[in-house]
Amino acid sequence: LRTQHNNKEHRKKEKMARMIITLSAPLFYFFFFSLLSHQTMSQPQHMHTFCNATNNFTQTSLYEINRSLLLISLAETSSLVTYLNATVGLSPDTVYGTFLCRGDINATSCSDCVRAAAVQIATNCTLNKRAVIYYEECMVRYSDVSFVSELEVRPSIILYSLRSAPNSNRFNQTLSDKFNQLILKVSSSSSIPYFLEDQERVTQAEGSYDLESMVQCSPDLDQFNCTVCLTVAFLRASTCCGLPSFAQIFTPKCLLRYTVSGLPSSPLSPTSPPPLSSPSPPPLSLPPVSAPPPFLTETPPSPPLLFTRPPNPSGSSSFSVIKGNEIFGRLVVTMTALVFALVNL
Repeated sequence: LRTQHNNKEHRKKEKMARMIITLSAPLFYFFFFSLLSHQTMSQPQHMHTFCNATNNFTQTSLYEINRSLLLISLAETSSLVTYLNATVGLSPDTVYGTFLCRGDINATSCSDCVRAAAVQIATNCTLNKRAVIYYEECMVRYSDVSFVSELEVRPSIILYSLRSAPNSNRFNQTLSDKFNQLILKVSSSSSIPYFLEDQERVTQAEGSYDLESMVQCSPDLDQFNCTVCLTVAFLRASTCCGLPSFAQIFTPKCLLRYTVSGLPSSPLSPTSPPPLSSPSPPPLSLPPVSAPPPFLTETPPSPPLLFTRPPNPSGSSSFSVIKGNEIFGRLVVTMTALVFALVNL
C-alpha cells in the first residue's frame, strides 16, 4: 500500500512540474525578450550563428528554462565585465555558457553586443542544445557540455575588407612579424587578461600607412593553448582572403584583428585578382598539438569562411523596454518561486 501511495505521489508531482513549466513558459519568454531588448542608437554587427542541429531539446523543457536563465545572466553581467563563464541547472539539464567581448570596446558597447547576441542566439537556435553566435564586437555561446579550459578553434568566422593591403609581399612579412610579437606577449598582459593591441606607423618605398593590430584569448585558456589558438587564427586570416586591408577572425576561444589606414592614394586595382601564387607567410612557432580539438562532436555544414561586411543601413532597427529594472525584479521573483516550487515537489 505504501509503495502504491508513493507511486501516486510521484506521478502527481511529475504532472504538477510539467504544468508549472508549461504555464510559466509563455510569461517567462515575454520577460526574457523584454529584458534583453533595449533601446540602442545602432545595433551591433551580427556576423554568423552556428547551431548544432544534432543535439536538441523539447519545447518548455527544463533545459529551455535553464538556457534562458543563463542568457539573462550573461546579458546582465556584460555591463560589468568583458568575459564570463556561467552554469545553470543540474544534470541532465545543465547549461554552460560564456561571452567574450573585444578588449578594445567600452562597457556600454560590450553590454549592447551581448544583449543583442543573447536574443539572437535564442531566436536562431530555438531548440538546439549547443550554439555559438559571433558579432563583430563579441561572442556568446552555450552548450550542454562544459568547455571551460578547452582549446577550440572551430567554428570560426572571418570579417574582411574588399580593399587590398599595399604591396602584398612586404605587407605579408610585416604582418607576420607583428603577430609573432603580439602572440608571444599576449599571455603576460595584465590590464585586461589575454588582450594586447598595437599601433605602428609603417614606412615603405611605396608610401606609409598605419597598422593597428589586436590579439585576444579567452581567459580560461592557459598560455600554451592561447598561443596555439592565436597561431591557428593568424594562419587562417593570412591565407583566406588575399591579404585585405582589414580582417578579423573570431573563434570560440580567441580572436585576432588588424586594420590598415592612411593608405597611399593609388591602391591596388580592385579588378586585380589576389596574388594566389605569392609565397606563404613565414610560419609562426606553433607548439606541437597531438590532435586538433573539435568545437562540437558533430556540426552542421559550415558556410564559406568568407564574410563580407555589408553596407550599414540608413536606419537601423532598435528595441525599447519600459522599466527594465522593474521587469528584471519581477522576473527574478517569478523564476525564484518557480525554482523553489520545482525543487520542493
